[in-house]
Amino acid sequence: METPSTLKAAGVVSLATLISRILGVVREQVLAAYFTRAATDAYFIAFRIPNLLRDLFAEGALSAAFVPTFTDYRHRSAEQAWHLANLVINALLVVLSLVTLIFFFGAKYLVIMLASGFLQHPGKVDLATKMAQIMSPFLLFVATSAAIMGVLNTGGRFFISALAPAMFNVTNILAGILLSPLMPKIGQEPIVAMAIGSLVGSLGQLLIQLPSAYKIGYRYRLTLIWRDPGLRRIGRLMLPAIFGLAATQINFIIDNQFSSRFGDGPVSWLNYAFRLMQLPIGLFGVAIATVNLTAVSRDAALNDMVKLKATLARSIRFALLLTLPATAGLIALRHPIIRVLYEHGKFTAQHTQFTADALLYYALGLFSYSAVKIIVPTFYALNDSKLPVIASALTVLLKIGLNFVLTGFLGFTGLALATAMAATINLMFLWVCLCRRVGSFTDQGISSAFLKITTLSAGMGILCFYSYQALGHTAGLSLASFWKSCLALVLCIGLGLALTFFIGLGLRIREIDDLKLAVARRFLRA
Repeated sequence: METPSTLKAAGVVSLATLISRILGVVREQVLAAYFTRAATDAYFIAFRIPNLLRDLFAEGALSAAFVPTFTDYRHRSAEQAWHLANLVINALLVVLSLVTLIFFFGAKYLVIMLASGFLQHPGKVDLATKMAQIMSPFLLFVATSAAIMGVLNTGGRFFISALAPAMFNVTNILAGILLSPLMPKIGQEPIVAMAIGSLVGSLGQLLIQLPSAYKIGYRYRLTLIWRDPGLRRIGRLMLPAIFGLAATQINFIIDNQFSSRFGDGPVSWLNYAFRLMQLPIGLFGVAIATVNLTAVSRDAALNDMVKLKATLARSIRFALLLTLPATAGLIALRHPIIRVLYEHGKFTAQHTQFTADALLYYALGLFSYSAVKIIVPTFYALNDSKLPVIASALTVLLKIGLNFVLTGFLGFTGLALATAMAATINLMFLWVCLCRRVGSFTDQGISSAFLKITTLSAGMGILCFYSYQALGHTAGLSLASFWKSCLALVLCIGLGLALTFFIGLGLRIREIDDLKLAVARRFLRA
């Protein structure tokens, strides 16, 4: 896999993801401005249930198991690959229809399991239960969408699959703005509109990908053979993959239980902060991980370990380049970013402060989250599922212990710091195990890239912080003004990006050289 093609594929994914993530931020703005904190707490818990199952069974474990297997089959025969895709989709439809029924009838118990603190607030459990039941088919649509996404990515079609989540965000935005005012007329809470929008959006996420799948040769067939070797291989890979990718989701359950006991608000504030931290992860970490999984799956299928190591090392270096400056920027500008994005309507200045405190700690784990998304699927491409499972179990135990300790000192924001610390330790464990599995990466330039980019990012963060302060006081920009705050942010972020690029060139960071080369080639072709 050549570097320019890696950059091009990751760039395509990043562009599509940028569109989706921007819409996701708008969705969060609608939630923050239109609804009370008690209502958004209930929605986030209701949505957490299908979203948790999606991350575990659909976009997490299914992708990690399906892409390597489907890639292997495509090297044998296109006909066998399409047959396997239909087997997987039909198996998902059968199994997840049963899961949907269980989810619907057991929604109240699941809500209490996630947030027993809601029992102290009359009506909060019932509201969350109603929304969870509305969203119960969500997993069925999104899991099928994830299978189609795997087909498209393996065929080199990254843009539409990465853009698909934008449909979910668009329908939620429209539901919040247009449908929520109508809900009281039919005897429902306004926030229920967001549950309806989420369900419709999950279906749209599937439908938008189908034309592209058709173009590359996929045709749906009603066939299901439970004993098919390919289907059973995916099932065997999925089971340990579920455990291997479960740490983050179990940590969410633990955090929801802890935060629900701090009254109205902490569930929402932690969610807003985590979403902001996920913005660069979605733009960079997921994009790199998506392209990396396809590449290492091909390398592993060809048993080319030298190329696999080079591919993985390049992905890690790019993750360093893209996430460490983002970490510094989020920390330095966290207050104005949250103020500009969320401090409207029912979201007050106090809410901004609480959310910024959580974002400070979440941001410390940004690179670790991104790197884990790259490394864990690599283990499954290597048919090695044991070590991610061990790492996941240890991370969960560590997170529980850290929650008890840190919330005693920091309140609900201690949950964010515990998350970042657990993610970092999880990454360290996985990296040591990976080096033992494929060999040392000392000749791949990762250590030098880490030192250079960390130093560069720290300087950039300091510059952004003081530039924003200077811009607010010496240039006459009143930071209480929304548009002037936006202008100050844009200028500071642009300054930070320029500093990162030009000083990175001076430090001879190879990924910046690769990026410059890719952009130059693009303009030359144009």
